[in-house]
Amino acid sequence: MATVHLSGFSAVAVLKTGPNIGRNFRSSFFKPLLTSPSASSTVKTTSGGKFLASSTAAIVTEPDSISDVQGVSTSKNILACPICYVPLIWNGDPVLSVDAAPRSSLQCGTCKKSYFGNEMHLDLTVGSGAKEYGEAKPASTEIFRTPLVSFLYERGWRQSFSVWGGFPGPEGEFELTKKYLKPVLGGNIVDASCGSGLFSRLFAKSGLFSLVVALDFSENMLGQCYEFIQQEENFPKENFILVRADISRLPFPSRSVDAVHAGAAIHCWPSPSAAVAEISRVLRPGGVFVATTYILDGPYSALPLLRPLRQNIGQISGSHIFLDERELKDLCDACGLVGFTCTRNRRFVMISATKPS
Repeated sequence: MATVHLSGFSAVAVLKTGPNIGRNFRSSFFKPLLTSPSASSTVKTTSGGKFLASSTAAIVTEPDSISDVQGVSTSKNILACPICYVPLIWNGDPVLSVDAAPRSSLQCGTCKKSYFGNEMHLDLTVGSGAKEYGEAKPASTEIFRTPLVSFLYERGWRQSFSVWGGFPGPEGEFELTKKYLKPVLGGNIVDASCGSGLFSRLFAKSGLFSLVVALDFSENMLGQCYEFIQQEENFPKENFILVRADISRLPFPSRSVDAVHAGAAIHCWPSPSAAVAEISRVLRPGGVFVATTYILDGPYSALPLLRPLRQNIGQISGSHIFLDERELKDLCDACGLVGFTCTRNRRFVMISATKPS
């Protein structure tokens, strides 16, 4: 039995690989870089930086390279008490991995609360361990906690976004995401509201990050992610952990995370501002936030009653409908993130913003 104090703020890695060593790419990392798509698709970039494509576009990108990546953290020990935000003491397997959770427990040195792992994930919610007390969550949160939706999410639910929303599909979306994340490759990444771990698993298998945290509030979604991992041969389980947590109360110390990704999730958060503020808190200086959602602009936004109706829908369901790209920029600006940029395809939008250095 080993006891490891999870502090880890000072480790720095400088990674230089590939044919472009010595060049500074940071000025271009906030712009989507696309090479020629397949002949069966139509892709173009507008003068305003918008990416337009058919819903079936196959996005082809240049080989991955990491150049002049400064200040990314190599520390894997970033878990903190969601009450005190201080690093947790890990009792158990000293290696962070999927298989370590059932054998591990964590304790806060300040409030002395203990957190435990089950067969699949670590529970780092504030209410972890409560036996009598419980809180009702909004419908947009509870629906993803149901076994049926969790089962269907990666078996048709997520794929339907390409049909009605213009999402480029998991592979195309992942390629775009990697372009935005180039400044922090080699560091740690939190896949927030990861669902069944579609992108968490892609991050892990890419080998581009020192630690991948698949984080969601739904126990059933994390269970689906665990099942998919068990079904894959040679999945890199080390440096990959499943964590149950609240997006508005992230279990990480301030300035400890290199990247946060949130795929098709912002519109489901009860309070996007509270969630993005938390993401801003945990990002280190230079850390990157990348997210996808959908926007009902164009003819939809012209409807005279849509904006007040949106507020009523949000109050009942706990979800949020975005009507303009400027809303997302304003949200990031208000939460202390800079360098906002976005990529559009019909209803689909991918945004990126950075924690100031």
